[in-house]
Amino acid sequence: MAVIGTGTMGAGMAASILRAGHDLSVWNRTADRTAALVESGARAATDPADCVRDADVVVTMLYDETATTEAATTFLPAVRDGAVWMQSATVGPAGAGRLAQLAAQHDVATLDAPVLGTKAPAEQGTLTALISGPDSLHETVRPVLEAIAVKTVVAGTEPGAASALKLACNAMVATLTAATAQSVAIARHLGVDPSLFLQALDGGPIGAPYTQLKGTAMIDREFTPSFGVDGVVKDLDLMIDATADTADTAGRLLTAVRSAFADASTRGHGADDMASVIDAFAPPTG
Repeated sequence: MAVIGTGTMGAGMAASILRAGHDLSVWNRTADRTAALVESGARAATDPADCVRDADVVVTMLYDETATTEAATTFLPAVRDGAVWMQSATVGPAGAGRLAQLAAQHDVATLDAPVLGTKAPAEQGTLTALISGPDSLHETVRPVLEAIAVKTVVAGTEPGAASALKLACNAMVATLTAATAQSVAIARHLGVDPSLFLQALDGGPIGAPYTQLKGTAMIDREFTPSFGVDGVVKDLDLMIDATADTADTAGRLLTAVRSAFADASTRGHGADDMASVIDAFAPPTG
């Protein structure tokens, strides 16, 4: 196995693959981000091509399409016959299609394979995997899916279908987080302890565990990154681009949600967890 990109998500996925007992090579542009994995038994590759040379499955979890394309241009010529590239970065359906075309130019089989979940589920091997591509490739990647995910949703056979589903899911994540921030801010503005907002919802149909988790983080100002604000903005841009032909309908709420996260980024929270969007609902300081 090989994992290219060992940031917040990739490191957790790689650790789960190692824990399942698989041989693993890892590469990251910032080499020290592979140190803990190497200590756990992974092989540190010198470059992307070196990383994939013995792998049956190559997982990429990089920031965006540009970073993925740059790495793929290096490693695709070195992929062994019969190996499968699992492209797991959030790149949108159009980006997934372009990456699949790039793989085809090198006769490398590929699956569009983004995941749902953040840092802790990646580390625990409890992600939800979304895959699309030829059914014949599923068996090859099954050991990786079993290591990193508790559920796999097959979105179809076309490249980009899983990435489209990922955008739909992330739209809900971003919108729910922004809506939670708005309610916490309203409670504060009206002189109500915002923890009572979470208490009132708890146990009811809209008191979801995610609402409680992010709402508590907002109240406690605990912004250790699990899903960073700038990553949310990047994903929202992909959603807006993908729904541009329906901008008066599907894109309307996305634009407002993006504005809130972009505001949080300009206030210095770009690398912080998305819960820091709460500050977009507070008056500017200074």
